[in-house]
Amino acid sequence: MRIVRLALPAFLSAIPATVVPAHAGALIPHRAVYDLTLDEASDRSGITGITGRMVYEFNGSACEGYTVTFRFVTQIDTADLSRVTDQQTTTYEDGDGESFRFVTRSFVDEALDTELRGTARLTPASKPDATVVSIEKPETQEIRLAATQFPTQHLLELLKKAESGETFYETTLFDASDKADQVMTTTVIIGREAKASANDPEQKALAPMAEEPFWPVDVAYFDMKDEQGEELPTYRISFKLYENGVTRDLVMDYGDFSMTGRLVDLALFDEPQSCTE
Repeated sequence: MRIVRLALPAFLSAIPATVVPAHAGALIPHRAVYDLTLDEASDRSGITGITGRMVYEFNGSACEGYTVTFRFVTQIDTADLSRVTDQQTTTYEDGDGESFRFVTRSFVDEALDTELRGTARLTPASKPDATVVSIEKPETQEIRLAATQFPTQHLLELLKKAESGETFYETTLFDASDKADQVMTTTVIIGREAKASANDPEQKALAPMAEEPFWPVDVAYFDMKDEQGEELPTYRISFKLYENGVTRDLVMDYGDFSMTGRLVDLALFDEPQSCTE
């Protein structure tokens, strides 16, 4: 299962942080907690219910790089059984968006199922553009992919587009999901800026930012390796995005089923110091 891309978050052309306007690059360190529930499921999926929780913590700055810790726990019910899956991910992306380290451990019913560990780097401009992925676990290997960008740069690009009034664009992303062996094409739709209504179910959790405007965003992910001309996305996520990088009101669509993520707790941390301090 492909996880949420917010920073996934986003979720999501490499644009160095130094060229993004300051107001678009002011990502605030924070921890967001979401309750997960089943939205829709087809008969083919066999899923009768989903409950869970997602915790997303973002820290860092363009000076020191960006660290994300992410935990995604779900109980998935079918007619025959229930299983608890627990995905734990930690990533570090340098401030220039040139390297990306990742560790993901996935558990099923508390037993370790898979562990993925590695580093992705963009090749220097003096060489043919590429993304080189060095996998340490489960097996050592090196994969050469098309040049792309990593999650925080993808988010910064999205914010820059939103603030400039763009409503649709296409780009690419490497986020180490699945087997960390592919670059995804993403199409992004950005809606009109709005504010939360007084009866918004996330209003209580959103309290520190209740009066701040947001953009409704929809991101679809397509497999660049697909040679069959398939036009349906492998994954789609919609969410409300704030200019500081906080997201809420998630809908994650995996095709045969979808789930919602409702913000239930938000902690804003101290803003990072500027690079000159």
